[in-house]
Amino acid sequence: MTWKQFLIVVAIILCFGGDHVYSGEIEKTESETAIVRDLVNDAFSLLIYTSDQGAVDRSFLIIDAHWKAEFIPQLLEIMSVPRSDYILQRTIDLLTRKTGQEFGSNLNDWYFWLWNQPEKLLPHYADFKADLYKQIDPRFAKYFRARQSSASIRLDEVRWGGVLQDGIPPLRDPEMIPASQATYLEDGNIIFGIEINGDARAYPKRILAWHEMFIDTIGGIDIAGVYCTLCGTIIPYKTSSGGVDYKLGTSGFLYRSNKLMYDQATQSLWSTVRGEPVIGPLVDQGIALEHLSMVTTTWAEWLRRHPDTTVLSLNTGHRRDYGEGVAYQSYFAGDQLMFNTPFEDNRLKNKQEVLALIFPALLEEQLAIDTEFLNKTPLYKDRIGQQKLVVLTDTTGANRVYDPQDVNFVSYDRDSNVVDSQGNEWLVKEEKLVSADQEASLPRLPHRRAFWFGWQAAFPDTRLVY
Repeated sequence: MTWKQFLIVVAIILCFGGDHVYSGEIEKTESETAIVRDLVNDAFSLLIYTSDQGAVDRSFLIIDAHWKAEFIPQLLEIMSVPRSDYILQRTIDLLTRKTGQEFGSNLNDWYFWLWNQPEKLLPHYADFKADLYKQIDPRFAKYFRARQSSASIRLDEVRWGGVLQDGIPPLRDPEMIPASQATYLEDGNIIFGIEINGDARAYPKRILAWHEMFIDTIGGIDIAGVYCTLCGTIIPYKTSSGGVDYKLGTSGFLYRSNKLMYDQATQSLWSTVRGEPVIGPLVDQGIALEHLSMVTTTWAEWLRRHPDTTVLSLNTGHRRDYGEGVAYQSYFAGDQLMFNTPFEDNRLKNKQEVLALIFPALLEEQLAIDTEFLNKTPLYKDRIGQQKLVVLTDTTGANRVYDPQDVNFVSYDRDSNVVDSQGNEWLVKEEKLVSADQEASLPRLPHRRAFWFGWQAAFPDTRLVY
């Protein structure tokens, strides 16, 4: 539609309120409906591409005259990245008048209200989202184009996190150094430790908080370690699934305050907490990455247990202040959220850490255990479905989870030894528990730590132990 045609149709619509008059009767023809639909689409598009107040005013008149609840998600997207303060205020005024809600410019409140309503989206919402965010980064458009995208999550719950694609740069094949060279680390610094096939590695939080992902090969296995600073999860995934090695990165978008990954080949968006595609051509293809476990502990404790460990070098190729506690300092210091979720659950504080467990064979059941409870209960036994589990928590608060099978453990020294009901001693290793005579072993079970709000947002029906 040309600009001249646009103005003509605007005049018609405003005069007749969108209804065609025949012999005093109000009817709406199929062609007129299409014209109105295109006009509304063009009005929303103008709010993406222009700041001209005249054009903006005409667009809001059209949106107002043909109001639908389905307009709300698009208006909130415009509020997220308005082209001007004038557009922002016009958007707030219209939303307030049409919905009766008085949230002003508080996007978190608007979204909390919206997400607790039935989902209502215009048919072209995905393309609108693509057109809007490609103004920030052209690569964003591929995430949302309706012709190539399926979705297993609410599309209006996907919010831009404020950065470009890989704007928080993953560490790909990062430089690792021997522990003796890691003079920048102090004993109490927090590290995320992993051991695969005897290859022990430490990834300090002070570095990873700036990058939120590392791509590495550990013990011969290709791993993507995904750290969502907002929701507190650190999850190592095997990047190969079904014979395909997925090249993952940071999308720049969030779902329920949990970062979304993307894969380079298809630009599908992936859930960090689930390890599976949620938007794009890979959705519903039965793809789910296998996740392993990392332990959150201190550098001194990890080094004591793994003297041959390697650790991330400060030579990352990026200029950052890698001091302990610098990244996200204010966010970690309080309980306020940067991006909210549709839920509020006050059994624990938002950012209280929980040990979270879910197994592929029992996806309908999830378990979260308060880490403060585990510090007071260093040997904890539970089960998810038929899967038994034993959680061991050492003196640093680090958690490890194992499959006890038919062994009944009764005591743990909070270090390296656990004793069963028959008086047999077992040694605590990263990948398994090993009997003192080395004749039996019990495997580690995958788990992750997370902020309570983040895990509960992903799995609202999770069972909580606290």
